[in-house]
Amino acid sequence: MSARSASRRNVIVRIVVLLVALVGLYVVWPSLLDELDRLPEVDRLNPVWFTVMFACEAASFACLWMLQRLMLRSTRWYAVATAQLTENAVAKLLPGGTAAGEALQYRMLVTAGERPEKVGVALAASGVVDVATVLALPVLSLPFILLGSGVDPGLGKTAVVGVVILLLVTAVMVPLVAYDRPLRWVGRTIAKVHPASGTDLPDRLVAQRDQILEVLAARWWQAILFAAGNWGFDYLALVTAVAAFDPGFPNPALILLAYVTGQVLSTISITPGGVGFVEAGLAATLVLAGVPRGSAALATLAYRLVSFWLALPAGGLAYWRWHRRYGDRDPVSQPS
Repeated sequence: MSARSASRRNVIVRIVVLLVALVGLYVVWPSLLDELDRLPEVDRLNPVWFTVMFACEAASFACLWMLQRLMLRSTRWYAVATAQLTENAVAKLLPGGTAAGEALQYRMLVTAGERPEKVGVALAASGVVDVATVLALPVLSLPFILLGSGVDPGLGKTAVVGVVILLLVTAVMVPLVAYDRPLRWVGRTIAKVHPASGTDLPDRLVAQRDQILEVLAARWWQAILFAAGNWGFDYLALVTAVAAFDPGFPNPALILLAYVTGQVLSTISITPGGVGFVEAGLAATLVLAGVPRGSAALATLAYRLVSFWLALPAGGLAYWRWHRRYGDRDPVSQPS
């Protein structure tokens, strides 16, 4: 494929992504406006609650930095933290921005002095652990469904769907992790569809899989602990937001089901960071969890303010600070 054809294809893809994002925003705009109408009420919240939510989110990010630093086997805390904050902001700002954010994070870490091959494997390994942890969250809610703890049928279905997704992902991932032949088949298929990836892609996939397993083998318990902390503190931020607006405070296990729904919705790349979808979906599931409708809307807004909107300027500030320290370096000449 010529460079001109590849460039034309990239332009077309970007236009399609932008159009899809605009359609998505048009669909969710009415519900988003309804949520934003309540924003002045959030301003009257006691600052102590916001302080607790901010502390939970800060702890969540710190756990993710520790996970990535663990996988990198690096002592560069500053580079890891600033690169992750920047990646997070880019991923949330752009429709389907995850790939762009990860590419920028990769470049920032390499420029800071990490070896390229080590960065690629480390980010892949931390991503596997982090995604597996959030996929396993619905399993934690199963006992409450089986025991019939007043779970709304809608929330119960959400948890069941989450467990089914986890099982399907496990059914696909286990053969790829345990055996070479399925992974090589995937590599050959990708190489046929995208010849630019190279005929040696199957061998590269197997080698990278082995490196990821090597990284995880010696540190699996620490990786799981940090990944659990990343999602656990974020969940506590939502629990704090609900507690701030709902004096009755429903069962935290039921809020967990609503939280799982919000995380699934946040992966929707139709709008940047799932804006509109998360607000509408999370507020609706909090109502199913027993939170009054008005309190659910306010709790959702407060939680998203801390977990989503504040992360955007934090990412910009992190990139500025990173650039002041590492921006003039040549990544090729950096020591390992």
